[in-house]
Amino acid sequence: MKTEVLLRAFAQRTPDKEALVCERERITYAELDRRTNRIARTLRGRGIAAGDRVVLLIDNGIPWVEMCLATIKCGALVVPVSTRLTDREVAHVLRDCTSKMLVYGEPRRELAEAASAGLGIDLLLDSHVYALAQNAGDAPLPVPSPMPDDCMIGYTSGTTGQAKGAISTHANLLMCAFLSNLEYGLLASDRFLVTTHFAHRTAIARLWNALTLGATLVIMPRFDAAQTLTTIVREKITIVGLVPTVARMLLDALEGDAGAYSALRMMISVGEALPVELKRRLFEKLPHIQLNSAFGMTEAFGMAVLTSEFQVSHAASTGRPTPGVEVRLIDEDGGDVALGDVGEIVVRSGEPGAWMTMRGYYNDPEATAEALRDGWMHTGDMGRFDAEGFLYIVDRKKDMILSGALNIYSKEVENAILTHPAVRDVAVVGMPDATFGEAVAAFVELRPGESATETAIVEHCRELIASYKKPKRVFFETLPRNAQGKVLKHELRDRVAPAR
Repeated sequence: MKTEVLLRAFAQRTPDKEALVCERERITYAELDRRTNRIARTLRGRGIAAGDRVVLLIDNGIPWVEMCLATIKCGALVVPVSTRLTDREVAHVLRDCTSKMLVYGEPRRELAEAASAGLGIDLLLDSHVYALAQNAGDAPLPVPSPMPDDCMIGYTSGTTGQAKGAISTHANLLMCAFLSNLEYGLLASDRFLVTTHFAHRTAIARLWNALTLGATLVIMPRFDAAQTLTTIVREKITIVGLVPTVARMLLDALEGDAGAYSALRMMISVGEALPVELKRRLFEKLPHIQLNSAFGMTEAFGMAVLTSEFQVSHAASTGRPTPGVEVRLIDEDGGDVALGDVGEIVVRSGEPGAWMTMRGYYNDPEATAEALRDGWMHTGDMGRFDAEGFLYIVDRKKDMILSGALNIYSKEVENAILTHPAVRDVAVVGMPDATFGEAVAAFVELRPGESATETAIVEHCRELIASYKKPKRVFFETLPRNAQGKVLKHELRDRVAPAR
């Protein structure tokens, strides 16, 4: 099944129902289908064909969704890009996915032009697309053949710090939506609120929930706690998709009678586990709502879910495996570990690309072979099971730092810091942060006779990587090493860990 077939079905069944809302703009399912048909024909006229890659560098809003769905109607692959990345990072995505087109919003013109310089990519302003689409027909393009089923490429960093593009198929996105619809009890009458950018999987998941149910998706153009609460009340939001950082900020801003939020029945969180104290505050202020949290990644969706009834009793858990997803914990030799022991989390759900795991990394057979072995997706996360089947994440094999539900890989930050002329070596670890869950701590070893300040290192990073990846703290010292000269990161983590 293709996503556009579902959209067409709801345009026929419920043509006047609101599909998308963003501030004052409201689009029905019939309008969304017609508008995306016109845009798809415009993109086809610019040479976009089945299998091509179209990068979207657009802020949150209805244009992002329409460009996404129109690209899919062409049979091309959507490549979402965070508008918070630097031009170097966007340029890497453009080169890696051999993008044929970059569609951008006016606020991102400078970033788009810098990132695409010299790459020979068709650069297209979203408002220009709309202008061209006025003269295009609104009859649907022929639905591309079932295979290949590729739909989207989501970029995620690896242990080398080099971003890799995980290919998601229509089957991936639709199956994830159908399963979460069942698991959470989502309804066609629900009104979903997106609080994060569409480059984040929680926003993509809510979009596909809405598309598979014929429900309404309300989009925050940017996150602001007070405006989000106002939107929840005004739009009678029933389901909020968020990350833990957003949950913290909403609770800090939440005041007055909980009755104003009586329509809100559920929050769905993706990212690091919500702290117990945060959950307690949430249930105290909004006792009538359900809280569900999911463990997933760009390469493997919805691997485990912690449903509302277990949020306090099993607060540190990521939940139980989603029905239809097999989860194993393995040792270095690939054997299953004993119950209660720690092992690497590997998952399987049908053939890669057919159900809940990616088809592979775009144009990277070596990385694909490393991640997908005998049908099992190796997550790089370390976990353990308890006797009741609840999964607990205990470490990150890939040294990933999760800050505000954004993945930051230590190697990427280390590579940026190492380009500073005064730096001899560096090690980056995660440190606890009250707002974002984790923040970046950098331990820098300077070259003999050189000097640098914390501010200088942070500003150096700001020029090379996205702002949210820069260190919050920088410590200058000789790095601890073992006999083989390997830096002992566990000692550094202990130094920034809270006192016990």
